[in-house]
Amino acid sequence: MMNTEALYERYHRQIILKDFGETGQQKLLAAKVLVVGAGGLGCPALQYLTAAGVGTIGIVDHDVVSLSNLHRQTLYSVDDIGKFKVQRAATQLRKLNPDINIECHNERLTARNAAGIIDSYDYILDGSDNFPTRYLVNDVCVLLDKVLVYGAINQYEGQVAVFNCKAFAGETPVNYRDLFPESPAQDEVPNCEEAGVLGVVPGIIGSMMANETIKLITGIGEPLINRLLAFDVRNNRLHEFELTTRSGTRAMIPEDLNALQNSDYDWSCAPLSKFEIGVDQLDKMLQTEDVTVIDVRENLEQPRIDQFEHIEIPLSQLQDAAGELKTNTIVLFCQSGKRSRQGAQLLDKIFVGSKTIYSLRGGITAWLNRQKEIV
Repeated sequence: MMNTEALYERYHRQIILKDFGETGQQKLLAAKVLVVGAGGLGCPALQYLTAAGVGTIGIVDHDVVSLSNLHRQTLYSVDDIGKFKVQRAATQLRKLNPDINIECHNERLTARNAAGIIDSYDYILDGSDNFPTRYLVNDVCVLLDKVLVYGAINQYEGQVAVFNCKAFAGETPVNYRDLFPESPAQDEVPNCEEAGVLGVVPGIIGSMMANETIKLITGIGEPLINRLLAFDVRNNRLHEFELTTRSGTRAMIPEDLNALQNSDYDWSCAPLSKFEIGVDQLDKMLQTEDVTVIDVRENLEQPRIDQFEHIEIPLSQLQDAAGELKTNTIVLFCQSGKRSRQGAQLLDKIFVGSKTIYSLRGGITAWLNRQKEIV
């Protein structure tokens, strides 16, 4: 039975649903759910899980709110720009439902801390926007036997699935690596910063992720266990795919939690090309070498950088401007490292080995994240 009249009134519209009832609501109130990423997917998922009455909700994210987030991350406002997403999200969610517990993990999920954070929760929602985090979350969920609700978006499309859920006795559950055994090549799948995304897409997919979680907790309906649902907002078409396990997939996952803590997911998901350097190496070069640093993003792209000296030459203009580059060492950067890698390959062909050309791995996003960790 519900504890108070106020609780019954809050959840009345779902309690009266057939097959839901007070039993379903009590299951929600007893559940512990972790949402990885408080961005485009995380915001709607968090809002609906909070409104539904999930008793304990954890949020893990280390990013701050930026103006470019606001067209899709509806938990935030212009007053939140520059503030940590976890803290601002928690404040808003507590206003929505002060009767549940919101737990904040204001840190980057790594191989060192992931198991300790994830182990405290029953269900994990992965709303991350990068492959290293997706593989890390998946592998921890497999090792800890946690159900994983997965979502991803790209431009006008999104997809949802439920992984690592033992739906039937004796069945081996599908995990994320059965869908994508290894990370796609760096240039194969553009991220939102590079390719864009319609703001309603993460709203739709994030809501679907919350729906799958509620179904799993309460036992109603048919969750997307071992199935992938793809949705295209341009034509409202839904496609559903059956997923099966692959031989050899388990061998790609660390043997145990000790092995996982010693794994480098950034490296395994994005091996360095011959042109790439890391953030620390760039910082050393800026202090010790005569180097030309070039921002190859378009002129209006954010964030603008004033922390170190550089010039701005969009990738589309780089070939024409190559003759103006005088130093023997050149470092290119963009938002995530993809366009700068293309630029490095272009300049290497132009200078035929007479200059040393580098691309900043992970782009200016990686550099800014590193500065936050130092601070």
